[in-house]
Amino acid sequence: MYGVLRNLLFQLPPEQAHNIALNGLDVAHRLGILSAFSPKIDSFPVNVMGLDFPNPVGLAAGLDKNADHLDALGSLGFGFIEVGTVTPLAQPGNPKPRMFRLPEHQAIINRMGFNNEGLEHLLARVDKRKYRGVLGINVGKNKDTPNDQSESDYRKGISAVYSRADYITVNVSSPNTPGLRDLQFGDSLKGLLGAIKDEQLACEKQHGRYVPVAVKIAPDMDDEGIRFVANALRDTGIDGVIATNTTVSRVAVAGHRHAEEAGGLSGAPVREASLRVIRGLYAELGDSLPIIGVGGITDGESAAEKIRAGARLVQIYTGFIYRGPALIRESVEAIRRLP
Repeated sequence: MYGVLRNLLFQLPPEQAHNIALNGLDVAHRLGILSAFSPKIDSFPVNVMGLDFPNPVGLAAGLDKNADHLDALGSLGFGFIEVGTVTPLAQPGNPKPRMFRLPEHQAIINRMGFNNEGLEHLLARVDKRKYRGVLGINVGKNKDTPNDQSESDYRKGISAVYSRADYITVNVSSPNTPGLRDLQFGDSLKGLLGAIKDEQLACEKQHGRYVPVAVKIAPDMDDEGIRFVANALRDTGIDGVIATNTTVSRVAVAGHRHAEEAGGLSGAPVREASLRVIRGLYAELGDSLPIIGVGGITDGESAAEKIRAGARLVQIYTGFIYRGPALIRESVEAIRRLP
């Protein structure tokens, strides 16, 4: 059934299809028929960052930027859902078209640019949710905020979502906000991580609860960069790392008619780059800091290999677009079978 629906949706421009699909999920959920299309997933609990996840397969940020579809998505069997990226102020993102399918590669290129309705809208939607599973909220900086003032945006995001989130993700790795990835390196990263930790601890004191913070990084760094990031995260006391975001490399899709489109490439072509970063992080961190693996999960084996590489949890997005809810169960079962 999902294959038929996907083929129909793929006749439309990607962003239009995306919105129609999510709105359709909402309607099906309200009518009580969504469960008929959702595979049953047996409980497979894991504890990571001090949180109890019903299973280790989550939805990555980007699909539901504004938390508008939490209840419908939450009924599909994900072990956790991450919404966002949300910025302090609403922003339209980059000009359209800004999303491109590469079906031959089970891939997508996007240059959305953190399009979202802002913190106020997202928090209102989160407050109305019936979904009570594990919720991550991904925060970023506004495009117009200079890098040397980015700390303020991240502090605002963390402070605003702290009371609603089960964990918070700080996004410093989208390739679609100019200069954002520069925050992953050197003194910029160390300074930002220090500010993030300070804000987290201030919020803990204010709210009387500790909400873990993870940092999402890019796949396009060399071994030295991976070691630097790993040590900076550990030294600062960050609670987790999400590896990885989309890639700017086009090696795996060279020759495709969309290969030269600007933006981040996601899906199957990111599989090996994501694994390389996870293995590098785990070599430095071991079990001292949990890794959430994302990038190129299109079947159960590609989910399980991220766990074998050192990840504790995984997230899916582009594979979910191509495979539908069946990928959630397939990934959970593949991970369950690991020795």
